[in-house]
Amino acid sequence: MKRLLVLGGGFLQTYVIRKAKKLGYYVLVLDADPKAKGFQYADESAVINIVDEDACLNYAREKQIDGVLTAATDFSVLAMSRIATELGLPGINYAAARCIKNKAAVRRCLFDAHADDTGYSFEIASAEDALDVLPQVHFPIMVKPCDGSGSRGASRVDCPECFLDACAYAMAGSVTHRAVAEPFVMGQEYGVESFVENGEIHILAVMQKEMTDPPYYAELGHAIPSGLSDAMEEKVKSCVEKALVALNVNHGSVNMDLLIGEHGDVHIVDIGARMGGNLIGSHIIPIGTGIDYMGNMIKAAVGDVTDWTLENIPRPVATKLLALTPGEVKSLPDFRSICKDYNVQIEHHLKVGDRISSYKTNLDGCGYVVATRDSVSDALEVTARVRTLIDDGIQNSEVHVVKSVAIHVQ
Repeated sequence: MKRLLVLGGGFLQTYVIRKAKKLGYYVLVLDADPKAKGFQYADESAVINIVDEDACLNYAREKQIDGVLTAATDFSVLAMSRIATELGLPGINYAAARCIKNKAAVRRCLFDAHADDTGYSFEIASAEDALDVLPQVHFPIMVKPCDGSGSRGASRVDCPECFLDACAYAMAGSVTHRAVAEPFVMGQEYGVESFVENGEIHILAVMQKEMTDPPYYAELGHAIPSGLSDAMEEKVKSCVEKALVALNVNHGSVNMDLLIGEHGDVHIVDIGARMGGNLIGSHIIPIGTGIDYMGNMIKAAVGDVTDWTLENIPRPVATKLLALTPGEVKSLPDFRSICKDYNVQIEHHLKVGDRISSYKTNLDGCGYVVATRDSVSDALEVTARVRTLIDDGIQNSEVHVVKSVAIHVQ
């Protein structure tokens, strides 16, 4: 029985952990939270901060693992890569992982490789840096943490007077206290999920996305098919492939967000060297493409044979993040009736007394609705309807944070 180390034991990682167990692997899980949900599914677990490369590496050595991966979080990408590199296991090379963790470095690399249609960007590590680059900035501009995820710390800046505050906000959301300022692009946002194995690039899907209004730009949902023309989707895939080559990605999952402008210009706005979050790997890709994405990701991590052919017939699929009305949960909706009426399954941690925060980043979401239908428009419609039913079924007051909820179709 091969031993797989999963870095991160949060709600979104539980799908990977359970899948690996189902495939017959011995699963070890690390997380800084002693109450991490994933621990209950693991064969072994330890309370270790997944950003602590040395501690994670020492644990991996001690347990003589056969593979390592992370999913749905950027925080453990470097620890994952270092473990794989030093123990001679399948994994993204450390130089590529470090580059991808730095959004400013990524933007420079893509600019030099002509991977997409975006202009140059600026890296900012202090208020002095922000003042130095301000004369070169053309507004509007996008400012975000160099190493952030989930739209945290990102904002659009329309005038010079707001630039310093936006940089401070982005640096505060960065582990390394650095920000990147890049051209603001007007366009529709899409997601792309890819996997690289032995130098072969598998672009699994282009996904349409729904986003919040400015200034936060947080995800509200995904859908497959993308709705793009065949020619436009091919251009997107070409840009993604150029980016993966330019960044020297040799192995593993890569999640990208990009914008398409009104003239068909493509702009890669974010890259994560891990499986996408928000149920992309566990639900959206397998339903929308028919490919056993997580199964292949897990097998590749331990050096087992993968199979990227269709396992099931692809179906239109859409998700909706549960961005709910802020406040304290006073009562819960009848989830059983919703399951019956809309043919959905509801998995949730909501209970009376939990608190819901105003939705500004993905971390403020209370979960997901995932629907499969005969058309993507029908799937989008039912996810919106079910989300509203759940929101209307919760009586609340006061603003705070709630635990995760997931809803998906049977």
